[in-house]
Amino acid sequence: MGGRTHLCLISAGADGGRRTPRCDACRMERTKEIVRLTGVYHADGSPIGELRYLVGHWLGRAHCSLCDVTHGRVREKAQWRAACAQLPVPFTAVHLDERSDAERAASEGCTPCVLAHTARGDVRVLLQPTAIEACAGDPEALRVAIEQALTAHEAAQPSAVSRPA
Repeated sequence: MGGRTHLCLISAGADGGRRTPRCDACRMERTKEIVRLTGVYHADGSPIGELRYLVGHWLGRAHCSLCDVTHGRVREKAQWRAACAQLPVPFTAVHLDERSDAERAASEGCTPCVLAHTARGDVRVLLQPTAIEACAGDPEALRVAIEQALTAHEAAQPSAVSRPA
């Protein structure tokens, strides 16, 4: 919402009960409690996909900045496991061919990325590829970037809704 507080009028439900925000933006923002995160690699996870990525990476034709953060030459980095354990919500990672339909819709053409899953089932991009690239393979830098994005998300939540007179 452009860094400013957005207030909308609310209306009573059709049954006269629960009051809901009138605008879709506020309705969505009020229900965006982040319950988990998913990192999406820019590679397929099948054996052929992994081999294709490794060969492409060695030849300088394939790159995944999330892979650089989470993995060394052969296996997951211990520093990444330690950083991941410090995150305030669970984090899992998936390959392109392992995404759910909602994850695919949210991240199509925008990988690698970190997705935020909300309590209502919404999935949104939390960190764009450029933010992950800026971490330069450093697991702690990605942890900090994720926590800053989560804090910014919380700050963007509407804290007040004006009531009709």
